[in-house]
Amino acid sequence: MFSNPIFIREALTSPRQIRHYLIRSGYVAAIFILIFTAGQTILGTQQIQTTTIGEFARLGNLIFQMIAFLQLLLVLFFTLLFSAGSIAQEKDRGTLILLLMTELKDRELVSGKTQSSLLVVYVLLAASIPVFVFLYLLGGIELSQILWMELLCLMTVFATGSWAGLVAFWREKTFQTLAISVLGMVVFLGVVELIVSLLGAQSAVRPWIAGLDPFRTLYEILNPLSLNTGLQPVSISAWPSLISLFVLGIALKAYTVLRLRVWNPSRSVYKATPKEENEEEVITKEQARTIWPNPVIWREIMTKAYGRKIFVIKLAYFLLAGFTLWAAVTSDAVAEGTLYLGVIPPQGLAFAGIAWLSLVLANTQAVTSITSEKDSKTLELLLVTDISAREFVLGKLGGIFYNSKEVILIPILILLYLVSQGVFSTEGFLCALIGFIALMIFAVVLGLHMGLTYDNSRSAIGGSLGTMFFLFIGIGIFMILLVQARSSFALQLQSFLVFIVVGSAALHSALTHRNPSRALAISAWLLPFLTFYAITSFLLGGTLGVLITILFAYGLPVLAMYIPAVSEFDVALGKTTFDKG
Repeated sequence: MFSNPIFIREALTSPRQIRHYLIRSGYVAAIFILIFTAGQTILGTQQIQTTTIGEFARLGNLIFQMIAFLQLLLVLFFTLLFSAGSIAQEKDRGTLILLLMTELKDRELVSGKTQSSLLVVYVLLAASIPVFVFLYLLGGIELSQILWMELLCLMTVFATGSWAGLVAFWREKTFQTLAISVLGMVVFLGVVELIVSLLGAQSAVRPWIAGLDPFRTLYEILNPLSLNTGLQPVSISAWPSLISLFVLGIALKAYTVLRLRVWNPSRSVYKATPKEENEEEVITKEQARTIWPNPVIWREIMTKAYGRKIFVIKLAYFLLAGFTLWAAVTSDAVAEGTLYLGVIPPQGLAFAGIAWLSLVLANTQAVTSITSEKDSKTLELLLVTDISAREFVLGKLGGIFYNSKEVILIPILILLYLVSQGVFSTEGFLCALIGFIALMIFAVVLGLHMGLTYDNSRSAIGGSLGTMFFLFIGIGIFMILLVQARSSFALQLQSFLVFIVVGSAALHSALTHRNPSRALAISAWLLPFLTFYAITSFLLGGTLGVLITILFAYGLPVLAMYIPAVSEFDVALGKTTFDKG
């Protein structure tokens, strides 16, 4: 890898950018802010002198478990995003063909593009090691746990990057690449868990199959006593998982190398022969399709703008949603009446997971609908048309919602099923339904806004999906820590204040990247505060107040992003709507 020219170029150019140092230092700072917030929440305002060694050890163990799980989620998400997005961008810009024409060997091209796009992830893993060693000083964890956790994350990056690279070299469209990568990873983890549950505890291959699920392995690392119930010394090892993930990554990478020049260049790059061009000229008017008054929404709905195999993504989503709901309904937790975080039943948690996946897919489609236009230079063709900014924005929104209709309807149908089974009350159903629709609108408008705001496709996709990821990860962290504290909004606001302020500043920077707006600034600073209030009210049993807060918190940025979208589109075209008068 270190002799690969593509990787060497990335390693030499990345440190020249200020963003490289901001990401690295920002990640470490975010972990320390999380440590401070957790300490304030768990220990409260008591003096350090009165805190016992056991309380420090409990704090260190809880923070280590939380950050380790968060880091594994981060490496999975950003590995898929960076690896798939980098290769998809090469395809959209037509530069992958130039790489295929060079003297680079297939294995050098595949390995170089995959590993160079993950340089940021490797740097973040290295930067996190001193932070975890600092947690070791608090007690409650061992250095061996830190070592195995870091190695597990490293091998997970290798295997996940190989999978994302395979999909990116295989598929043509950016949306297909990102959607198949995410859905494929989730389906794979589900299949692994299904196979593990079917295999007996004494099966020889069970540890190797189970090792393909990094979350299962991480749980064993964080809870070593769960597997060591006897009187023998406690041992921690993740060798089966590391070897399984490494073999999986090698197999995926080898298959990608073998199929590289079969998949690329794709058929779409070949021009029609003179004979085919003459045949196209004799198409009659009866065979020609009628374009709607708004050609943008016609193209989004009536053409294959997002690729030819979009049904594969929808089929995978259907199977995943059905399997998740079935697993939640038939789990032992339902029979035992288990409530996660004290208020969420297993079926509700399954709905939340499926709804979050739907929001991510809709957001991905929204941002790639703009970035693909920019990368293929088709957005510039609008300079010579009479399409207004309003027609373009509404056409894009209409096409996105139409193409995302399945991922919107499935969670709603699941809600109806849960209501019929008595899991939710009618009031809870209405609140969940309206809240889900409001978040879906927010996800779509956010993707459109990011696509218009950022000139670089990779930055637009990263900013859009990253905002969605950190918003909901932040909600999860809030809920876990609030359950640990079991206190009201007023008492816990001081503990979470630093965390909320930093999150507001990051959201403000992402939303107002190119076009500062007072409305966007107000929305960015209010949203985390209102979300924290909604979470607190929800954990205390609130319903209507939670819904109203969510509608205001996420409805205001929707309006603040939608209205500037028209002017941003005009700026991109080099004209304004007044030119048509």
